[in-house]
Amino acid sequence: MYKIVRKQELNPTVTLMEIEAPLIAKKAEPGQFIIFRTFSDSERVPLTIADYDREKGTVTIIFQIVGGATMELNTLQEGDSICDFVGPLGKPSETDGLKKVAVVGGGVGCAIAYPIAKKLHSLGCEVHSIVGFRNKDLVILEEEFKAVSDRLCMMTDDGSYGTKGLVTNALEELIQAGNEYDEVIAIGPVIMMKFVCLLTKKYNVKTIVSMNPIMIDGTGMCGGCRLTVGGETKFACVDGPDFDGHLVDFDEAMHRGTMYRDFEAHAREASCYLLKKEVQ
Repeated sequence: MYKIVRKQELNPTVTLMEIEAPLIAKKAEPGQFIIFRTFSDSERVPLTIADYDREKGTVTIIFQIVGGATMELNTLQEGDSICDFVGPLGKPSETDGLKKVAVVGGGVGCAIAYPIAKKLHSLGCEVHSIVGFRNKDLVILEEEFKAVSDRLCMMTDDGSYGTKGLVTNALEELIQAGNEYDEVIAIGPVIMMKFVCLLTKKYNVKTIVSMNPIMIDGTGMCGGCRLTVGGETKFACVDGPDFDGHLVDFDEAMHRGTMYRDFEAHAREASCYLLKKEVQ
């Protein structure tokens, strides 16, 4: 069992949990993920590691409450324990040798982008962070990004906070202003990563994306997380989750991501029903 030592609501639909998991904290690196089960009969769900503290022996996860499994996890409070918490899985993000990088995060994807920006900053890399949200109420990790960024561009779709516009608007302005990046790292909704890659390809800037398709076992055996990268089949759980964005078939990834929408809606409704019964 893995104890929840801290729980924090970042916005109405996004929750942060710090989990006591010393063996995972000892080896975790940015870009890797864990698979959890809230209870012994719960669904297996992957979440990218948002932060870790080797001294405290804790791992931080940030999740959006969108389906039955995350609704179930969100019912737990500080002091409660998660049944299973396995990791670190996947390949760490490659950060060595980078001198100047633009880190682009969209929505809850900022939870994955932050530890990479933090690691790069600690290595002396110049970090320009561009983070985007639909509106002010959904903004997360602003102070954390400020602490690890030489420049921070805050974007909102409706202009209610920061600058109105898309992350691609800010990124193109920075490139046109003469910033020469060794690499752009984009993490967020698949459609966002696709358009970031279309932009950076125009300017011939290497771009890495973090792909998070459906995963089940986390070992490459189930095939649920397969992607087409450079015309070859790859598995996000063992070959990634980081890939060269200019080689990823984003349209295929988006299509496959909608396959389980009806099942997710059913699981969400079932969880709501069970939670209502518990309250009664």
